[in-house]
Formats: sequence, structure tokens, C-alpha cells
Amino acid sequence: MSKITRGMGQDAAWNVMKYVFSFMAVMIIGSVLILWQGENPATAMKYILQGAFGSIRNVGNTLRWITPCILTGIAATIAFKSGVMNLGIEGQLYFGAYAAALFGFYVHLPKALHVTGCLLAAGAAGMLFALIPAVMKLVFHVNEMITTLMLNYIAILMTEYLTYIVMGISAAGDSLALSTPPIEDTARLTNLIPKTNASTGILIAVGLVVVIYLVYRCTVVGYELKQVGENRRFARIGGVNVTKTFLAIFLLSGFVAGLCGSIEVQGTYGKFTASFSNNLGWDGIMIAMIAGNNPLTVLVVAVIWGILKAGSLHMERMCDVNRLTVLLIQALFVLFITVDYRKLAGMFKRKAVVG
Repeated sequence: MSKITRGMGQDAAWNVMKYVFSFMAVMIIGSVLILWQGENPATAMKYILQGAFGSIRNVGNTLRWITPCILTGIAATIAFKSGVMNLGIEGQLYFGAYAAALFGFYVHLPKALHVTGCLLAAGAAGMLFALIPAVMKLVFHVNEMITTLMLNYIAILMTEYLTYIVMGISAAGDSLALSTPPIEDTARLTNLIPKTNASTGILIAVGLVVVIYLVYRCTVVGYELKQVGENRRFARIGGVNVTKTFLAIFLLSGFVAGLCGSIEVQGTYGKFTASFSNNLGWDGIMIAMIAGNNPLTVLVVAVIWGILKAGSLHMERMCDVNRLTVLLIQALFVLFITVDYRKLAGMFKRKAVVG
């Protein structure tokens, strides 16, 4: 038992070191990039924090960005934790958003039923779109990384085409973006902060994090899901129906992605607009990777991610630092966090001994 405890302690220590080193590395690189653009890194960070928390309105905008980051991060975590490479979060999000927009516009119900109906319709749409790569994997043995990746583009283009055919062209603000008519007021999520897009979607997202964490931590189902991800052969020997579990994982991941699309429509845009996502699905994949597929850590990383997304726009307005610098820093953090530093240290140690 002491060896097991010691091993767990060493794993935790290495994980902490990995996060600390990765953070320090990207901060140094980010500072160099900001200095290269002729600005002070401390000033740029000040504007990011000011953009995220400088006023009640800014806080609402930050919560608006944190919400989809949590949901897409959880959608990716559900898949990755169980060994399912669902790279189709973006496409499933689009189909969920489109389903929510149609349900919110065409169906007329009391507010509680209408809001719930939109969420469920979006989740079901995300599940159905996730079913395609799941069936292709189980029946035809097609790699799910390829199918989910390609289906993202199909989803984006198909929803745009359906919007054009079914709804026709309507202006979205000052642009000519394709969009559906606005959903009914009864389908909108309750606003948390006036004159912002912060909605009760954030409460749904946090609640979902807690539920998923408890499922993995405290239930037999969660144990089986983890076993399928860690060792499918062992799980099969232990009596787990791997095929059924694989399918359930894919569908659950798609449901959460679709739910995210619905909250974007119900809480932020009020309608479906083509190409609206700003790569939220890919953000979720990176968040899950940084968080090590831990639901609670996803929550922490998603909060940081949302702060950066909200604050980077203000930073770009206030100084000469391009907000793409923040995107580059985020990508570098993912790159550093995926390195196995224990193996890297062992390799250098062996070379030193041989030398």
C-alpha cells in the first residue's frame, strides 16, 4: 500500500511540475512575442484582466465565454477519458445550435417547457450527428479521428445550406450572414446580468461538471467508462460490454456538444447564424487536453480560457498587441502540457550516465 501511495504522490508531483513548467514556458514566450510587438507584457496582461473584470458588463461577457468553454471541454473529456477520439465537437455543436433555433422558432410552449425542449432537441441533434462516426467505427472499423474531423466541415456547410434553403438570406447585424429568424422569447435562457449575454447557461454548465465528476468518481458506470479508456481488453474480461459502452460514450459526448450549441443560441445569439462558433469545439478539445481529462480541472481551465477570450479583445483595442498572440500562447500551452516530462527527464538522465 505504501508503494502505491508513494507512486500516486510521485504522479501528482510530476503533474504539478508539468503545469508549472508549461505555464512558465508560455509566459516567457508570450512576453517575448509581446515585447517584439513593442508593448510591455505587464500592460498587455493588465488590459486582459481589465477586459475580463473591469466592469459588471465585462464580467457578464466573461461568463458568456466561460460557458461554452466548460461545455465543449466536458464534451471532449467524456470522449477522451474513455479512449474515444471525438474530434467532432464543433460539428455536433452546430447541429445542436440549428436544432435549438428551429425548435425555438417553430414550437410555441410555456417558458419552462420551451427552454427545456430546446435544450433536449439540441442534445438529441448532437447525439444523432455523433452516431454517424460511432456506427462507422463499430460496423466498418473506420478511424473515428478521420470521420469526426471531416464531419465538422460537413456540419458547418450543411447547416449553412439548410439555413439558406429553409429560411432564405437575412441580415445578421451589419453583415449578410445567413441566419434563422429569432427564437421566441419563451425559448431564451434567463439573463443573469442586464445588458450582457451572461445567462443561466453558466449554471447548467457548472452543474454538468459536478454531475460528470460524480459519475466518474462514485458510480459503477463511471468506473466502466474509465476502464474502457484505460484498457479495453481488461474491461472486456471484466464483463464490460465494450461496444455498447463505446457507443454510449460517443452519444453522451455528442449530447453535451449539442447542448452547448443550444445555450449559444438561447443565451447569446437568439438565433442560428452560419459560421457563428469561433472554433468553440476546438477550444474544448484543447481545454480537455490541458485539464488531463479531469472534469474539475476542465472547469478551472475553462474559466482561464474564457478570461483570455474576453480580455484579448479589450487588449487589442487598448494596445498594439494582436489578439492572435493570445491564441498562439494557448496553443503553445497545449503543446507543452502534452509532453511527457518524466520520460524526457529519464532520457536525459540515461544519456548523462552513458556519457
